[in-house]
This record gives sequence, C-alpha cells and structure tokens, in this order.
Amino acid sequence: MTAEIRPVTVLFEGGKLILELHHDAEGAYHVFPGGRPGAGGPGPGEGGPDPGGDGPGPGKGGTDPGGDGPGPDEDGRASFGAPRVALSLEEALHARIRPAGTAETVLRAWAQGEAPRGTVALVDPAAVEPVRVRAGAVVIRDGAVLLIRFTEEGGGSHYEIPGGGVEAGETLEAAVLRELGEETGLAGTVGPEVARVWKDGRHEHYFLVSATGEVGPPETLDTYGGAPVWVPVERLPVTPLWPRRLSWRIEHWHRTGWPARPAELADSITELGPPCGW
Repeated sequence: MTAEIRPVTVLFEGGKLILELHHDAEGAYHVFPGGRPGAGGPGPGEGGPDPGGDGPGPGKGGTDPGGDGPGPDEDGRASFGAPRVALSLEEALHARIRPAGTAETVLRAWAQGEAPRGTVALVDPAAVEPVRVRAGAVVIRDGAVLLIRFTEEGGGSHYEIPGGGVEAGETLEAAVLRELGEETGLAGTVGPEVARVWKDGRHEHYFLVSATGEVGPPETLDTYGGAPVWVPVERLPVTPLWPRRLSWRIEHWHRTGWPARPAELADSITELGPPCGW
C-alpha cells in the first residue's frame, strides 16, 4: 500500500488557517477542506489505541464549534457539512491535523513566512504499511533528557532518543523498556505516549519513561557506536536531535505540560543543524 497523493485545498482567512473539525474516539481533530481524514492510528502489527492530538481543540481551550456538528467519521471521509474553524499558526502547531504529511508541508511553509494557498498534495503517511516500527524512551531527570550521541566525521555530533525496533509479538511498551536497557543500562516504568512520528516509511512511538539506576559502562551497552549523554532540556531546540520536529516540542511540553494525547507528526527533515520551531 502506498500513501495517497491527490490535491487538497489550503484556505486562509484573516491570517488563520481554515480547517474542518471532526471527531474520533479520542476527541477533536482537523482536516483540510475537502480532504480525507487520515486514519492516524498505528499501522499493521503496531497495536495500541488510536492516537489523539497533542493539544486541546480549536483555539486551545476555546468553545468547540463542533459540538452540534457531525459525529465520529466512521467511514474515514470528510462529513458533509462539517464545521470549519480558524487556527493561528501557534494553535495549528499544537493541533491534531490530518493527514500529517500535508500538515508538515503547510506548517513548514507557513512558519517560514510563505504560507501556501490553493491546492497542495494530500499525503497521508499513516496509511502506508510501515517498513519498521520503532519505540523510543523520553527520559528526563533533574532538568536533563537522556539522548544517544553519535560523533560524525569532522567532529560534529547528532543525537537520537533511546529506542529501537519493535520485535515480532512485542508490545510497544515492552520494546521501549528493552531498548532503554540495552542502550543505557537503565530500567524504568512506561508512562504516556507523547508522540507518533512518521518518517521514511517508519512509524515511531515515543513514551515518557520514568527511569531508575545509572547509565551503564560503555562496554556493556548496545548503542551502535553512540554514547548515552544527559542534555539540558532547555537546549533541545538547538540540539541536532532526530526526529527534528519532536525536539522543540519536548522542551515546550516539559515547561507547559505534556499532551493529553500523542502528537501526530510527519518528519521529512534530514538536515539536523538548523533549528526547527514548526
């Protein structure tokens, strides 16, 4: 199965993005006018509940204009007469907008001052069967987050969140604890899932994990050449961390509160140096 690519309309009014409001079992989500809501859920074999969004509904706590609107979109398509809402850039960055691939394109351009209008491609990475499912552990202790640092040729570095592939028959929660132990030597307790990221055919799930113990000796760890390090959370927005679109959100959530439902993000960024705030 491949991602659906077809035109979708992008509308702005008064500097705000116009989206259709829909609901699923997890709450409100948004769709581009005339677009088809993406499934947003885990791919085959991933398990877990259908994801929610990474923030409150329209206006981040304002009146929900969909209260009298259509019910859950059981057939996965935009309902006739679905109410429309207007979101500022700040609101849109923390909204659940489907499909995630199209949302990434629009938010990137908008944040860079070139908001697209008219038609853009509707790209739904959540509809693609994953080539790999990854589970990652967001571990924060004393104001620092645990990352794996990889040294590059020339002396530069990039960072990843501890984690790895989910094995056959393994739950996401079991995988994240196994990978955390293998890469850092820490044990832990799995908390809420905070993000799902679609990147290059991979479906990635990131959980808050309360970890215990100390990082193990390097010779006992399986990090593929990386090394566990603690990085101040406040430095994440300017740290070359992959996946890039998750880095600043972790810092934001740490300050303001973790999302009630997992963020849904497509991430096509390969250059980790430039900061990303969208």
